[in-house]
Amino acid sequence: MKAKSLKKDKVNIITLGCSKNLVDSEVLSGQLQANAIDVVHENKKLDHNIVVVNTCGFIDKAKEESINTIFDQLELKRRGKLDKVYVTGCLSERYRTDLAEEMPEVDAWFGTLELPQMLKQLEADYKTELLGERLLSTPKHYAYLKISEGCNRTCSFCAIPLMRGKHISKPIEALVAEAENLVKKGVKEIMLIAQELTYYGLDIYKTRALPQLLDALAVIPGIEWIRLHYAYPSKFPLEILDAMNRHSNICKYLDMPLQHASNNMLQAMKRQITREEMSELIATIRAKVPGICLRTTLIAGFPGETEDDVEELKTFLQEHRFDRVGIFSYSHEENTSAFELEDNISDEEKALRAQEIMEVQQEISYEKNQEKIGQVFKVLIDKKEAGRYLARTEFDSVEVDNEVVIHSTKKLTIGSFVQVKITKAYDYDLEGEVIG
Repeated sequence: MKAKSLKKDKVNIITLGCSKNLVDSEVLSGQLQANAIDVVHENKKLDHNIVVVNTCGFIDKAKEESINTIFDQLELKRRGKLDKVYVTGCLSERYRTDLAEEMPEVDAWFGTLELPQMLKQLEADYKTELLGERLLSTPKHYAYLKISEGCNRTCSFCAIPLMRGKHISKPIEALVAEAENLVKKGVKEIMLIAQELTYYGLDIYKTRALPQLLDALAVIPGIEWIRLHYAYPSKFPLEILDAMNRHSNICKYLDMPLQHASNNMLQAMKRQITREEMSELIATIRAKVPGICLRTTLIAGFPGETEDDVEELKTFLQEHRFDRVGIFSYSHEENTSAFELEDNISDEEKALRAQEIMEVQQEISYEKNQEKIGQVFKVLIDKKEAGRYLARTEFDSVEVDNEVVIHSTKKLTIGSFVQVKITKAYDYDLEGEVIG
């Protein structure tokens, strides 16, 4: 018998892709810990003997990263550094059969909704009483709260419903309990995530219940910020904005992916909304919540996209001056309805279009940041790095948005809120000094 087999198992979880995957990894960690199994996230010490790779299958680059990560872990296994390699997540859900043939050394494959089966493989029991309990991998002052699973939309470019299934909302009382547990761990900022926030509640309450959920979460003592990610624009429930106005701890921040602004593209993408309707919605949102930060995501290079479509999108950005914008190059995904279209734009041209569009947004972002010089903001201290503190305003989410750089001789506590006066502004970041 090998000496290694006498050691207690230690599981390392590697998470790729979005924050929804991160929450899944945290739930898995909580279950393993409750079964007295040592578990770590992204372990750099290499003192573990089992690896779980939680994969992403969203677009080509994400799939490539997931596959390379699996190969890296299998190489460690071949060298005797690991006993077991397990794979879960979206890529595994979607391509399990093909991947298993290509990588037979993987010990087991699991889909996105097969946590009990994975735990059984790891010789752990699924503990239903732990519903909502997680071992956080984020800094303790913020956490993601996944309010639903799956998606019922039929956007032509998107493979998420193939990997995550139909929309399933979590009950309000379960989410409140989970949020209360997070607060006990020291969480001050909760970011609500789902494939589509605005659909929340339709399956279990027969109504769009996100406003009611916000009312229930906002009164939990200790929650200082609640942030909304991934709202769908079609049939947007304006009552969300009323809840935002009712509660000062709901950030004036809305992440609403629009994907494009040309009606030709919106129709081809099956977005169920027109440019004119989007413009009207944006105006309404800004009128109801003055000063709100709007983040959106766009796609460049969708099949059939013309130069005129790109120009229309750039004009739309200049017209509406979003605070934050992200952009993806179109990825041709099997079994989506867009896969039937000819992917007629080269990767190089997609990248050029994405860069062209982001250059427009970069200028807008710079101008908006310049307006902040001299203003005072409440910021949350995220970390200290290279002798400076990095913080965020309520208008900025983790990793994807602006940071406020603070140079301070006074020690600041990570996870604390301070008032900062902005002294300098760049394209995407700010600098400031603590006041008071």
